Amino acid sequence: MYSNILPTTIAFLEQLFNRQATPEAAKWLKEKKDLVKSSETGKELYLPFSAAPRYVGKSTLSLTQKELEQANQLRKGFTPRHWTTDQLARTILLLSLPHENADNYSKTILKLFGTADMGELVALYAALPLLPHPEKFVAQATEGIRTNMGNVYEAIALNNPYPSENFTEAAWNQMVLKTIFTGKSLQKIYGLDERTNSDLARMLSDYAHERWAAGRTVTPELWRPVGPHINQTIIRDIKKLFASQNETEHEAAALACAQSGYPEAQALLNQHPLLKLKISEGQLNWSHISQKAITA
Repeated sequence: MYSNILPTTIAFLEQLFNRQATPEAAKWLKEKKDLVKSSETGKELYLPFSAAPRYVGKSTLSLTQKELEQANQLRKGFTPRHWTTDQLARTILLLSLPHENADNYSKTILKLFGTADMGELVALYAALPLLPHPEKFVAQATEGIRTNMGNVYEAIALNNPYPSENFTEAAWNQMVLKTIFTGKSLQKIYGLDERTNSDLARMLSDYAHERWAAGRTVTPELWRPVGPHINQTIIRDIKKLFASQNETEHEAAALACAQSGYPEAQALLNQHPLLKLKISEGQLNWSHISQKAITA
């Protein structure tokens, strides 16, 4: 799907890399990239992919707002905001591998997944939305969300458009639920609002009830994917939020109602005219809730 923008993508990544890397690191990467480009079996990729941190370091990239906008224009949802120099070098190498034969290309990449350490897995999963033949990596990415390594999980689930575009509904729902119970922000899941569904809303409501029964709190972000699917069962959860003493829960309940076409939800929202006004004027939104959840 993205093979037609590969040259532009590589050029953009090289521009970012060369701005931050030492001349020696840039020379090393160019030499290895040329070897990978001419590789007939893919084996020329393995050694430099593994050795990249030793030659290019692990510095976090410093990107301007313009560069972040360029990244998103190049590939919608692509956000290398927290990438490192070794991650960037590894991605350039992955994109330089001959890809005309989809089976050979995916076989080489999947072999890397099988032997990768944590840093290599982060680079591989974060690069998925840029790789040719993305359909070849769905099973690997779906399996990847089972990981217990926080950095690896974040590389798949957060700031990455690949799951939204490729995961089945079941895999997507599991990822959203895991993001919540591992304490990460839903705000960073790309495509969250577009892929909300009634099964996910039911699962999140069930999860909230489990937490409440154990005397524990529920992140107000949980209600974001629930709002469009409020029904005769979930409306009771929303009433509970409005009845609480927590202002952020009131706000989350109001936002969920504003997303819903369920008449009782709309009636509830009308009972809170100030919150309704803030939502209509853009003063209250899910980003606001996420920020409060992070700082709570």
